[in-house]
Amino acid sequence: MSQFYQKIDQYKNAMLHLGIECDQQLLTAVTKGLGPSIYKIEAETVTGSCAEELHTVKTNFLRKKLGLFDSQRIDEAIDSVILKMGKSNDCKYRAIFYYLLVKELRKEYIYEKAS
Repeated sequence: MSQFYQKIDQYKNAMLHLGIECDQQLLTAVTKGLGPSIYKIEAETVTGSCAEELHTVKTNFLRKKLGLFDSQRIDEAIDSVILKMGKSNDCKYRAIFYYLLVKELRKEYIYEKAS
């Protein structure tokens, strides 16, 4: 099994542990979009309490990738994802975080085009 699919399995297991349903096709597409960052420990996770990191998520993912600019909608989606993954959960995998943002904001179609 390739390293990439080992990561997909790792994320699926983490989602199962969190009680989050997994659309494997969407998870795979979102994870592919993250490129080599999934193999870097410091880039693989999101810290929900770090304002600078959340700003990066907003700018580079939600605005540039998903085309969203409604700050209130973006903030509500991020808050919802943080709650789903657990505020005290230190291991918020970026792939799952982004997957949940895509689901929360109903932007799955962006990844369907990319498949």
